[in-house]
Amino acid sequence: MKRLRIGIVGAGFGAIGHLPALLNHPRFEVIAIASPTSAPAIAREANLPFAFASCEEMLAGCSLDAVTVASPPFAHAGNVLAALAAGKHVICEKPFALGVADAQAMLEAANAAGTACGVAHEFRFIPQIQALKELAEHRHLGDLRDLEITLLRSSLRRSERRPRSWWFDARRGGGLAGAVLSHLIDQASWLGNYVPEATMGFRRTANAQREDDSGPFESTVDDGAFALVDYGNGFVARLAADGTAAVESYTCALHGEKRTAVASGPALTELTLYTVDAEETDELTCTPSRYSAYESLGANVPPLMELYDELVKKIEGKANALPSFEEALATQKALAALGYGS
Repeated sequence: MKRLRIGIVGAGFGAIGHLPALLNHPRFEVIAIASPTSAPAIAREANLPFAFASCEEMLAGCSLDAVTVASPPFAHAGNVLAALAAGKHVICEKPFALGVADAQAMLEAANAAGTACGVAHEFRFIPQIQALKELAEHRHLGDLRDLEITLLRSSLRRSERRPRSWWFDARRGGGLAGAVLSHLIDQASWLGNYVPEATMGFRRTANAQREDDSGPFESTVDDGAFALVDYGNGFVARLAADGTAAVESYTCALHGEKRTAVASGPALTELTLYTVDAEETDELTCTPSRYSAYESLGANVPPLMELYDELVKKIEGKANALPSFEEALATQKALAALGYGS
């Protein structure tokens, strides 16, 4: 069975998430990593053949079938367009782009290239979220009417001394709307099987003044993002991502006219699933990911490996569930309605 030669752009989540997922995936061979500063050290540690300072250098310097773009959001469009111009299959991290115009350009380039492309919304592949999707598709909940997703994190409280970086610069795509709310919008659209018709909401900055080991600095990004999405056909979603909470929590409640299903837990990767109606509440047992043995490498690793399964299927022309560039453009438009990006 042919293994696909892949390179990774980005040494943040690219190194701690995508790299272990790809190193342990049976269908991929990681050939290179590209980053302005960290690539050589990561390549040595992971025993990769090549390290480059940029996506363009990587594309010119080694032979690849596919590229994972896990660079910061402000670099996504340039990296994706370069990879597509070189005829590569592409996985792009979220948020897809800084703005709708870039997202549209990336989609058009992907269509012109004719290669397999997808977006890293790996949380679709959490077993409990997959089960929610099945409940909705098989109409066990009845007609879908309302979806509420709340994700709480503590990492952006005033007391947290996170180092200054692009992440705290709105012009470069930082903030919780891009990092987290993009996942929640994608999840809502996918669970309902609808495209957003209208989005309203706001982004909030509670802690603009922050401090790291170098002293005080100003954050220009949102540490909370909240959206109300109308999907038409009587289905709406209420989405909240807040990084200033005292607790870590995730709740997804999908309400139909017949039954409600709720997935909840301390994190998106640690969930319990329930169904609820007027008479009883049942806890449902979900089949673990086929890659659950790799959870020790990081909570995101098994769902990322599931995502790369879908990329392989798409490359081979098979039916697949890979999150698409078309869906990412719809999510980008919803984010833009909240004032995210250009």
